[in-house]
Amino acid sequence: MLAACQTAPETPPPPAPQPALPAVAAPAPEGSAVLDPSVAIIPPAKGVAPKYAAFSGIWAGQLDGLYEGKLAVLTISPRGSVTVTYAWGDLADNRPGVADGAGKIVGTTLKLGRLPNGADASFAMQPDGTLAVTYALAGHTYTGTFARQ
Repeated sequence: MLAACQTAPETPPPPAPQPALPAVAAPAPEGSAVLDPSVAIIPPAKGVAPKYAAFSGIWAGQLDGLYEGKLAVLTISPRGSVTVTYAWGDLADNRPGVADGAGKIVGTTLKLGRLPNGADASFAMQPDGTLAVTYALAGHTYTGTFARQ
């Protein structure tokens, strides 16, 4: 009789879902080009020509297949003037760094004013939407391709 009164043991409820932990970015490898996460892109105004607006955003790539670079095109005026932040990784004997700058888009090329590390940089928009980069520093010219991030 006792067996008839017994009930099956209750199955414990599944554990409550845990809140997701915020994603933590892995630290960048030593010698990498790093843009501050607070870099803010201001979308081009309606009066900015599409050929200029195409440069807006964050771009990254390598120079000579070895050296990292990142370009944040922060603002673009209707006449093609830009403000930027450029980050570079180890480049020859130049340690990683970041610099704010300004430049001008002429045709399909964005030419920056000389950066604080003495570099001259230009970025030519390619038909595939990438930038062909030329970066000259201390008598050496480095080239590469940056893609929108």
